[in-house]
Amino acid sequence: MKNILIPTDFSDNAWNAIIYAIELFNRKECIFYLVNVLPITSYTGGEATVYVAPEILQEGVLKENREKLKKLLGEIERLTDNPKHTFVSAALYGFFTDKIKQEVADKNIDLIIMGTKGASGIKAVSMGSNTGNVITKVSCAVLAIPAGARYSEPKAIGFPTDFQLGYTVNVLKQLKEVVMLHSSALKCLHVSTKKDELTMLQLKNRDFLRDYFKNTECSFGTLSEKKLDVAVQHFVESQNLDMIVMVAKNLNFLERILFRPRVEKISYHTTVPFLVLHE
Repeated sequence: MKNILIPTDFSDNAWNAIIYAIELFNRKECIFYLVNVLPITSYTGGEATVYVAPEILQEGVLKENREKLKKLLGEIERLTDNPKHTFVSAALYGFFTDKIKQEVADKNIDLIIMGTKGASGIKAVSMGSNTGNVITKVSCAVLAIPAGARYSEPKAIGFPTDFQLGYTVNVLKQLKEVVMLHSSALKCLHVSTKKDELTMLQLKNRDFLRDYFKNTECSFGTLSEKKLDVAVQHFVESQNLDMIVMVAKNLNFLERILFRPRVEKISYHTTVPFLVLHE
């Protein structure tokens, strides 16, 4: 049984994430926890910031959001009748990231699936957004679904890596589970910015990956490109990737690929789901 948390604000992007989750795990027994977090509202009066009491909101907006969740569950029932899937909903009040952390702990969550939004897609996973905060501050795997992504069976999963950091068995186990879910091909990419040969450490980490995935369709490629985001764009296009996976502990690598793209030609962050794994 897999426990999956899906935050929703009842937007089209959130609905897109729900559809993606249902399709991605259509063969797996899952409990989907649909959570709406009503953010703490405040106003400044004098020298202190005054917060609206939770009990006041309880009978107001929270009640309204529970009704929206009930309606959402009805829409999901009309969409799918998969006996392997169970849906549970909750309307919460508080700081978004804190509530997500609490839900992860209380529900023993294995994966968070979030729809990302933003007119250009760039703001969708910026460090200041809910998605960015969850990726960097919550110790749980996060699958970010861009507004422009539409579900298709993930036949090819990309794994950009500089081979500088070794990966724990826990991380590789999570990655292998995703790969095996639809018998996907795992395509590892090393981006060479200086055209240097791999160091002994990098060779060791690459060989460890190769050995771990020896019983799957796994390949290794290298691209020479000074700009990492440009290399990833070429990687996505040339390999026709359906998903990109990264590991959160390599924050510099993560930021350069996920949070910094600013060029119009870089479109992978608006169309390709990103899975970020934690130790």
